[in-house]
Amino acid sequence: MNRPLLAPTGVSISDLKKNPSAVIAAADGFPVAILNRNSPAAYLVPAEAWEELMDIVEDVELARIVKARSDETPIPVDIDDL
Repeated sequence: MNRPLLAPTGVSISDLKKNPSAVIAAADGFPVAILNRNSPAAYLVPAEAWEELMDIVEDVELARIVKARSDETPIPVDIDDL
């Protein structure tokens, strides 16, 4: 079963094992598909890109919460009472 390659480049698991630092450096900040028998088995994502993805996921989750609560009746609160 072949899956689409969702990264600009791919590298075999064997090549990754030989020199992971070189693979990361060659990726130049972009994700790399880790291939097993020419099919993506995993993706290597740079830390900065992963952090950005997690920020987006958090924003999406917060937007869901806001949308779910948008029909609620607001409760007046005085800041001095907190």
